[in-house]
Amino acid sequence: MTSLTTSPPKLLDQLRSAARYRHFALATEKAYAHWVRAYVRFHGLRHPREMGAPEVEAFLTHLAEVRQVSPSTHKQALAALLFLYREVLKMDLPWMAEVGRPRAVRRLPVVLTTDELQRTLAGLEGSPLLLAQLLYGTGMRVMEGLRLRVKDVDFDHGAIVVREAKGGKDRVVMLPVTLREPLRLHMARAHALWAQDRADGVPGVELPHALAAKYPRAGESWAWFWVFPQAVLSTDPRSGVRRRHHGYADTFRRQLNRAMRAAGITKPASPHTLRHSFATHLLQRGADIRTVQELLGHADVSTTMVYTHVLKVAGGVPSPLDTLMDSRPPPAVTVQQLNEMPL
Repeated sequence: MTSLTTSPPKLLDQLRSAARYRHFALATEKAYAHWVRAYVRFHGLRHPREMGAPEVEAFLTHLAEVRQVSPSTHKQALAALLFLYREVLKMDLPWMAEVGRPRAVRRLPVVLTTDELQRTLAGLEGSPLLLAQLLYGTGMRVMEGLRLRVKDVDFDHGAIVVREAKGGKDRVVMLPVTLREPLRLHMARAHALWAQDRADGVPGVELPHALAAKYPRAGESWAWFWVFPQAVLSTDPRSGVRRRHHGYADTFRRQLNRAMRAAGITKPASPHTLRHSFATHLLQRGADIRTVQELLGHADVSTTMVYTHVLKVAGGVPSPLDTLMDSRPPPAVTVQQLNEMPL
């Protein structure tokens, strides 16, 4: 009798399995796999078990000095390697605590004025316009808006429930009055798409965690359908099932960037700028900072306080130059200059 032996899973497959076990977002899983792959290639395809602190430091130094990545990117690469050694390879080594961490730099967020917002929104139409209005009108992150389910829009109470936001927390935001009718019409079009999927036998939408096993038909229900569904079917990168996905963040980002360029806006804005603008404009209108903190879903009010710094820069203290110029007497005008002025 011959015994069948199976080869151990590859390193990146182990990494993906560990990430999914901990319910990491797909974007985090892809980022960690990218950095582990880059780390292994940087050291000539050596296995991470054969390497340690000097190799990790050399790789991170290369990222900082040669590639000149940002501190946030540097921090992400380090997190990926620590996850690899601790959670995948189960190597809790003393040198891990000694690896240099990049210094975090807090920058002021980019905020659009109301005029810039109006010009930007004028360059959008259809679903991208509604999504941009919803992000600015509620302070949701772009993925929170794209992952919105039909069941979480409460027209009767004028509220939207944001499920499993950053940190796995739920929160409630307002449903702007001006968006209620446009959102109803948009969801009627989404319902027609859902009905077509049911008629065509398309598998239901993706469900979080193990709900698909507990409620096998829930993914096919209208309640769980996406508010912003993708126009075409796509293959689920994890399960391989071809189904209806929600809209893509990159697609919306390109649409918003085109609208901003057409509006003549040169600020380094992104979809997240709509969230920054929401918070800043609420504070400008006298909203309590604790209320804004809850609407944004910040765990610590110090994170929300950054928007008060924007307000101080944007309109608080006048420049001494303006005071100097206002105190100067107007220049004298000669009779000859008056005669030469056009009527």
